[in-house]
Amino acid sequence: MAGGADEVARQALAHADALYNFARWLARDAVEAEDLVQEAYARALAGAGQFQPGSNLKAWLFRILRNVFIDRRRRAQREAEYAEHVEADVESQEPAAGELKLAQIRALVAEDVTAAVQALPEPHRTVILLDVEGLTESEVAGVLGCAPGTVKSRLSRARAVLRDRLAAYRP
Repeated sequence: MAGGADEVARQALAHADALYNFARWLARDAVEAEDLVQEAYARALAGAGQFQPGSNLKAWLFRILRNVFIDRRRRAQREAEYAEHVEADVESQEPAAGELKLAQIRALVAEDVTAAVQALPEPHRTVILLDVEGLTESEVAGVLGCAPGTVKSRLSRARAVLRDRLAAYRP
């Protein structure tokens, strides 16, 4: 079992950059993205015994990362709702600064693409980013916990919204 966990840990490190990029897009904040990746790796290592050898490690890690992101958002929302009941003077959470540029996007339209992707709602952004990472529709379905047909329709809708937003940037 320890050998299996060590092997999962070794192979998981190869996906660190892709996980960080995905976390950065989800969180829209570099520091939060680092925290998400760290927590995802911690959960992956703790659950390494549950990983099925021969299955897609990258998709498994992306699913863990997405679940960490969702858990944090839900926890933050519950805490905010609780604080509203306790205190009338709750400080509103400031949205993360919009650092929209990624080193991987090197085209002339990078800023427009980045802005358009960032402007997508989280479900659309997630399915687009997983597709860009090269995951198949069935792998994306595994990450999202839905049927491959659902991924197809979500991806189609997300692409349409992205196309419309990018068309708006044209001079």
